[in-house]
Amino acid sequence: MSTLACHRTPSAARRDGLTVALAGNPNVGKSTIFNRLTGLEVLTTNYPGATVEVNAAVVRLDGRVLTLVDLPGIYCLTCSSGDQCAAREALLENPPDVVVAILDATNLARNLFLVLQLIDLGFRVVVALNLADAAEHAGIRIDAQHLQDLLGVPVIPTVATRGHGLREVLAEALRASGRPPVIRHRYGPRLEGEVARLAGQLDGQMPLPARGAALLVLEGAADAGILAGAEPASKSAWTERAAAAADRVAAAYGEPASMAVARERHALADRIAAKVMVSPGEFRGRAAWRVAVRPATGIPLLLVVLAAIFAGLFWGGGALAALVDGAWATYASPLIRVLLLTVFGEGVVVRTLLWGLDAGLNAVLSVGIPYVLTFYAVLGVLEDTGYLNAATVLLDRVMRGLGLSGRAAIPLVAGAGCNVPAIIGLRTLRTERERLIAGTLITLVPCSARTAVIFGAVAYYLGWSWALALYGIVTAVVLGAGWGLNRLIPGGTPDLLVEVFPFRIPAFRTVVRKTWVRVRDFIFVAVPIVLAGSVVLGALYETGLIRLATRPLAPIVEGWLGLPAVAGLTLVFAVLRKELALQLLVALAIVEFGRGAENLLSFMSKDQLFTYALVNTIYIPCIATIAVLSRTLGRQRAAVISLGTVALAVLLGGVTMRLLALR
Repeated sequence: MSTLACHRTPSAARRDGLTVALAGNPNVGKSTIFNRLTGLEVLTTNYPGATVEVNAAVVRLDGRVLTLVDLPGIYCLTCSSGDQCAAREALLENPPDVVVAILDATNLARNLFLVLQLIDLGFRVVVALNLADAAEHAGIRIDAQHLQDLLGVPVIPTVATRGHGLREVLAEALRASGRPPVIRHRYGPRLEGEVARLAGQLDGQMPLPARGAALLVLEGAADAGILAGAEPASKSAWTERAAAAADRVAAAYGEPASMAVARERHALADRIAAKVMVSPGEFRGRAAWRVAVRPATGIPLLLVVLAAIFAGLFWGGGALAALVDGAWATYASPLIRVLLLTVFGEGVVVRTLLWGLDAGLNAVLSVGIPYVLTFYAVLGVLEDTGYLNAATVLLDRVMRGLGLSGRAAIPLVAGAGCNVPAIIGLRTLRTERERLIAGTLITLVPCSARTAVIFGAVAYYLGWSWALALYGIVTAVVLGAGWGLNRLIPGGTPDLLVEVFPFRIPAFRTVVRKTWVRVRDFIFVAVPIVLAGSVVLGALYETGLIRLATRPLAPIVEGWLGLPAVAGLTLVFAVLRKELALQLLVALAIVEFGRGAENLLSFMSKDQLFTYALVNTIYIPCIATIAVLSRTLGRQRAAVISLGTVALAVLLGGVTMRLLALR
């Protein structure tokens, strides 16, 4: 009986064992297979581009050591995107012993393009024919043995979500490592003639097989390090010959050589798929897809989904937050207080530490984690159903006015629950420019904590019309900021290329695993910074230095914004936790003005209360958001965005106060 074990230190195994790379198109199950085989928690998603790095882990099978490498999801090895470049570099610079090409059995012809390219490059290939259950459900039956005969490489049907066939794939990879690569297929005679002629001129100067190198260059991949180690004179001469060959292919086919090679390979993939598909069936998901992307039906559906997301975040996250907050106040807070008093005794030190260990941890556990957990659970379900692709197509035209593609819609909507996971979700965006614009806009989207201030300060005291007016101002700010950034930041919006994925029932185990991994990442990033920030703010407050620190702000808070000094003090503390501003405003007002000040209108006018909520909603995000923003976009950009929101909030707050005074 074969045995399978996992280790997470791949460097040692590479010296003694085999390297097996997992390659395939997006959404074919690579990361799911990787997780199943290794236990390493790499995020899997039904959204193109989720695997943005090359991940590796080590497994043992029948006493043999294998390093598994999970490559980004790609359609081919030409370097037209970051994922394709990363995958090509991993394959060509450190060639694996075997490549497991994972195919989507429901879309065989398109998936075969990459398989043929891998075989052309001389890799030992094993095909995992994944999603076999989905293909059967769609009425598609594939003759795996016939496909194996045509390709000349092993073909194993698999169902990654259930683990079916995965051990057989690894066992076949072990056997394939001892066999020479096989290339059985050929393209049209005109192309093959030029490939043979060009390959014969390479004279063994490249690390790749001559035929594969010639095809790669004709595809426009002259930057792939094909002539690494060759003399400069040889490189120059061969480059000229390659250009001449490309010109001859272009003349023969009436189109660029890269297009000719791609067309020949696609045609061959189509012919092979037609031969092995016993019953091609019909893609039953197309009707559902059309409903989701057609504006007449897609927009109402999207509104329902967005409402469900918001409701889940607001009420689901709120319920979890209340539960955790109550448990913390009942059990954890008294225990922490007793322990600190026992060790240090009463004094400033204990009160300062309580800001961090009590208030700071409570802020993370009762606000951050419940909303992050709820958001990631909802996001995981949406990802695995395949609906996110439909939403990106539907919203793409609207988002382009803000310099974004449709991919940015989901992180922006997620920001209404919590800015932290929304910013983490920026990794799905393709360009740095798009991530910068979306990250800036997310910080302006009212999260659930800022919404609590709007509801608690504006809707409660002033009425719903004031709250809706505030939301209208913030919406205009977000749209205006996107419009301005789109024109200020150089570059263009990337085209949206989205595959039609069939809608699927999400796997519970996969959703739970990816939710846990993402929440764990938030904890590791946010908790240390929130604790440190809480202790610093606590020290400033307990020593009385906070009033000295905020005194220079008086001209802005009292002069320009027209707010009482106590309100400005709470805005400083709101960096720790946005809804803390409202709680502190009431508490400090009682200290300043006595009992009865818990009614905010007893010491603030309606105009002041509205302006206060507006400034708190727009200005600098909470400390956890700043931390994640720094990690995602860099410290300098995070600082500029944070300071920019402060300036914008102060400017709008002052203008709003003066406009309200004109009534």
